[in-house]
Amino acid sequence: MTLDKAPDAFRTISEVAEDLNVPQHVLRFWESRFAQIKPMKRAGGRRYYRPDDVDLLRGIHHLLYGEGYTIRGVQRILRDQGIKFVQTVWQAGAAQPAPIDDDDLPDENSFNDENSEIESSAPSSTPAQRAASAPVRQEMGRDDFRRLQVTLFELGECRRLLDEAMKPG
Repeated sequence: MTLDKAPDAFRTISEVAEDLNVPQHVLRFWESRFAQIKPMKRAGGRRYYRPDDVDLLRGIHHLLYGEGYTIRGVQRILRDQGIKFVQTVWQAGAAQPAPIDDDDLPDENSFNDENSEIESSAPSSTPAQRAASAPVRQEMGRDDFRRLQVTLFELGECRRLLDEAMKPG
């Protein structure tokens, strides 16, 4: 059982991972893909997330899992609309990103090596609508789909680590 912390308290990676319902390695993976995620690191590399870091992670989680964006799509939103936008996008009633290019949307028939995510090509105006209309989303529940996304993230990270290990020299 975790104790409630003050809203401005720093959070450990395990606390943030539990809050977002993702494994800790997914947060570390996101750090490698989003330069804007900069937790404070103590001796030994232990991460401590500030409230703004946690809000940014909530926004990224919302865009990836709730709205169906790819990592590239979230990177574009961060670049075009800024960190503050992503830090608040997860909140009820918050402004949502404008419709995006097809490159930023999942395609159900392909595994994107760079993003390690499911991609969807069903036509509609937002990633959430496209993902909702994709056959894979209709045949499985939201929790199963999220577990599949996490597994694909893990496989992509494994592939990246293997590629690094296999590099000559």
